[in-house]
Parts: sequence; structure tokens; C-alpha cells
Amino acid sequence: MTGRYAAVDVHYPPTGGARAAAVVAADERFASIVDERARWLPEVAAYEPGRFFTRELPAVRAVLAGLDTLDLVVVDGYVDLDPTGRPGLGAHLHEQTRIPVVGVAKTAFHSATHAVPVRRGAALRPLYVTAAGLPVDRAAALVTAMAGPHRMPDALRRVDTLARHG
Repeated sequence: MTGRYAAVDVHYPPTGGARAAAVVAADERFASIVDERARWLPEVAAYEPGRFFTRELPAVRAVLAGLDTLDLVVVDGYVDLDPTGRPGLGAHLHEQTRIPVVGVAKTAFHSATHAVPVRRGAALRPLYVTAAGLPVDRAAALVTAMAGPHRMPDALRRVDTLARHG
């Protein structure tokens, strides 16, 4: 264990391209942020329903490139898309890197009935947690414990802002 954890997100401006961002922490709660970075990709694949990973994975890999070994990556979205294990972004990232991946989705996906709902703070709407490389109940506990009082953990809020604005 290296004691390094990353949260990643990607934003797609209407003019094209993508900006990927990563927030790196020294602890799994993401209470101690040690690095932030953003990478611009001028060209990305077109969106394909059910194959979002073909668009997002290259950007995520680009922003993670050059980082020291990570113990865990948190992605904005699903690891797998249904209880049979149909792979989403997180599963493809885990397959390529062998790093445990936690998926945190803000909205329910119709086939993701296996996702664990997590309510944080005073939020009424849950987050939906999936995982690869670690048990999903452990992933849900990690998301519950992540720093910040809001529905979205602080690190995920920060990486979203970084992906949108650099």
C-alpha cells in the first residue's frame, strides 16, 4: 500500500475535446489532498450509448499517467452496469491498471440494481456505489466516510470543478 488515492472526472466542453482532472490524497477519506492535475485532450471519441468508456477511458488514463502507484481510484460513474457484471468505465479502468476502482454515480442507472445506495450528510437522494478490486460494501463504507458534509464528498466536488474549469 502506497497511501495514495485518486478521484478522477472528465468534462466535455461543447466546443469539443475533453479536460480530465485528478485529485490525489494521502488517505482514503481524501481529507489530505496532496496533488491536483488536469489534462486537455483535443480529440475524443463520439458518445455511444452503453459504451461511454470508449470516450472517457483515454482521458482518465491521460490524467493518471505519471502519478506514483495508487491504492485506489474513484470514478464519477459506474464500475459495472448491471448485476451480471457488464463492464462500465470503472471495470475497464480496473482491467487495464489492476488498481481497485470505486464508482460513485449521482443518478440511478436502470440496469444497475446491484449498486449500493449511500446517503451522506442530510441528503435525501443517495449516491450509487459500485466497485472492482474490492468488495462493494467496503467501497460503500469508503464513500460514506469520505471528507465533506455534503451528498458529494469534497474530493469529488473538487475534481468536478477542476475538470470543468482547469
